Amino acid sequence: MSSPAAESAVLDGAFEKFRELMASDGYALNWSLTGRNRVVVEIVAGADACADCLVPLPVMEEVMSDALERTPYTLDHVVLPGGT
Repeated sequence: MSSPAAESAVLDGAFEKFRELMASDGYALNWSLTGRNRVVVEIVAGADACADCLVPLPVMEEVMSDALERTPYTLDHVVLPGGT
């Protein structure tokens, strides 16, 4: 069984480039584990977020699933600003 620090390192690494890209558009990317190896990704809009810069939910889900491909984790779902 992985330690919380090991899980965090793997997931932070998987999402690192996306976190940086989203930050440049005013968004934060957060993740949490919902169950055994299932990840929820939440995109949070900052005060200066570019409203037109986010891709639609199905595209975001595909991108986040691909980011997890080389990890033991799978995407549960993505939450976009506004509860989408």
